[in-house]
Amino acid sequence: MKVKVISVLEDNYMYLVIEESTRDAVAVDAAVPKRLLEIIRKEDVVLRAILTTHHHWDHARGNEELAQLFPGLQVFGADERIGALTHKVTHGQELTFGAIRVRCLFTPCHTSGHMCYFMWEDDSPDAPALFSGDTLFVGGCGQFFEGTAEQMHNNLTQILGSLPKDTKVFCGHECTVRNLKFALKVEPENEMVKEKLAWARQRDDEDLPTVPSTLQEEFLYNPFLRVTEEPVQRFTGRTDPVEVLRALRSERDNFKKPKERPNPQAMLAFDWGLFGPFLEKK
Repeated sequence: MKVKVISVLEDNYMYLVIEESTRDAVAVDAAVPKRLLEIIRKEDVVLRAILTTHHHWDHARGNEELAQLFPGLQVFGADERIGALTHKVTHGQELTFGAIRVRCLFTPCHTSGHMCYFMWEDDSPDAPALFSGDTLFVGGCGQFFEGTAEQMHNNLTQILGSLPKDTKVFCGHECTVRNLKFALKVEPENEMVKEKLAWARQRDDEDLPTVPSTLQEEFLYNPFLRVTEEPVQRFTGRTDPVEVLRALRSERDNFKKPKERPNPQAMLAFDWGLFGPFLEKK
């Protein structure tokens, strides 16, 4: 099982999971068909199915076009709002694509129909993979657009948190640096947060993805998985895990946005005096 990490749009990830013996492939959150088709051709695979985590356009907008290009393409998801949906899946349902096994994990909150996908191959030495959409991020979790803190707590602790600790986490967005800046605000003494943030900044500078992480790592630096830890409770002023999570999400929603970086071309234009005529007083 080979996972191709594909960066699209502003900060989204879509994925192509390849069954290497048959060269069949499954896409996760196929938002940009053109980019996906490039990878399919390059890898010389056959697209058999799309797994969609939720209906938001930046995760599902390519479904209809791909369904037209590949007659008989199966599109799986848990929400009727997902475009070109052919198979509505339920919590715990298992799917098989060649040697690839998939367990559907229902995680409502970010949207009421959000589904994560846990994948593995029997008798493989490789760690399993979790495609967590906008429920669990590297260092963070999704916003509670259509759900509650109680739901997200259950998602993170009971459903995703109980998976094997070596599970690789492939999330829906690249927001690791900002997540970890917030995590550092929550736990300024947490050495794991400091190390992961330094690493993530380096990856960001080199324009490289920060996925996958592992579930085991997330429990060391992700504040949303650390709601029973004393420093996290002290930061929120709460002790009940659900209330800690609710307070964390509220703080994260209000966390200052990163300063906009100046446009490099604009800076060059200023250096060369190209804006001079527009800036001179008449």
